[in-house]
Amino acid sequence: MNTEDFRPEKEIKIFYPPQRVLMGPGPSDTHPRVLNAMARPTLGHLDPVFTEMMEEIKGLMRYAFQTKNRMTFSVSGPGSVGMEMCFVNMIEPGDKVIVCRNGVFGGRMIENVERHGGVAVVVDDKWGEPVDPQKVEDALKKNPDTKIVAFCHAETSTGAQSDAKTLCEIARKYNCLTIVDTVTSLGGTPIKVDEWGIDAIYSGSQKCLSCPPGLSPVSFSERVTELVKNRKTKVHSWFMDIGLLLNYWGSSTRTYHHTAPTNALYALHESLLMLAEEGLEHSWARHRYNYEALKAGFATLGMSYVVAEQHRLPQLNSVFVPAGVDEKEVRRRLLDDYSLEIGAGLGDFAGKVWRFGLMGTSCRVENVIFCLNALESILSDMGMKVERGAAAAAAHQKYAENPMF
Repeated sequence: MNTEDFRPEKEIKIFYPPQRVLMGPGPSDTHPRVLNAMARPTLGHLDPVFTEMMEEIKGLMRYAFQTKNRMTFSVSGPGSVGMEMCFVNMIEPGDKVIVCRNGVFGGRMIENVERHGGVAVVVDDKWGEPVDPQKVEDALKKNPDTKIVAFCHAETSTGAQSDAKTLCEIARKYNCLTIVDTVTSLGGTPIKVDEWGIDAIYSGSQKCLSCPPGLSPVSFSERVTELVKNRKTKVHSWFMDIGLLLNYWGSSTRTYHHTAPTNALYALHESLLMLAEEGLEHSWARHRYNYEALKAGFATLGMSYVVAEQHRLPQLNSVFVPAGVDEKEVRRRLLDDYSLEIGAGLGDFAGKVWRFGLMGTSCRVENVIFCLNALESILSDMGMKVERGAAAAAAHQKYAENPMF
């Protein structure tokens, strides 16, 4: 058969993606410095210059997580791989794990427990609410043989933030390890691994770090190191076996494990460096500063939040779609007319909520004003009674009341 028979019917040209403003649940806009870093010359993953940069990544990551954990590195894969790495290394068949479910990603944790042979004890809370510490303690009292407590610090499907410090204290009280999802919170709201006593934590590169998707920062306590070292069975994943990966991410002699995504790691290095330059406290404050303005604008449009104020993630704003509004059409017009991306609801919230991200580089004053003006214009065109210019004016007033920069 002629090779021409396999050519695509449609002529394929160089792909040029449109320029979007990313204000959904992730990814966020990538800073030009990070994009530029990715374009630098590719090195071999065992090149001494590259491995020196890996050490810097580990140091910068420890700062971001606020930990001195030796086992702090980046997994080659998205946050979902970071999640699975925690469960596959820490669970052996028959182990009991309390999993807190208050959204989509708590449900994924349950899947991980069951797929790795563990027994999931599920603590459910209403979507949009944080994990209830009392329910967790009650479950631990009923299940004294529990090995691990797993929960989402930041539930991306709802925008709810749980009290990680308290939950970890409860887990320690019952001699349990913890697995904590911080995919949407790292860099945007306080995370203090050592102070809170978190044992295993994972995140993603594409949210508040404003790095392209595909890498998952993780960190493990010495308690996890000892647990993995003393397993009775082999870790069920070769690729995600911490013991094998440390032979590559270790600080002394490095042995080949897999071909690391070198240029992607350049990008992560740059994004973590930018976070260190800004300072964690400043980054946390910036996310809240812009959230307050966005919230003020939403109020003029009659849009209400899914999550109560005291449990709300400033970087992930879930709001109910106004009555009578075609939520899909609004998202389509934002994308087509303004090249602005926002997120739809997931699971129980599908068709009922919008999710607006204010993460990393996307968390800027100009994005808040642009988003409010675009949303106000579309809702007005669709027949909703709004006062033109009121949303942006409310946001500007909030900025004036609380100057940060």
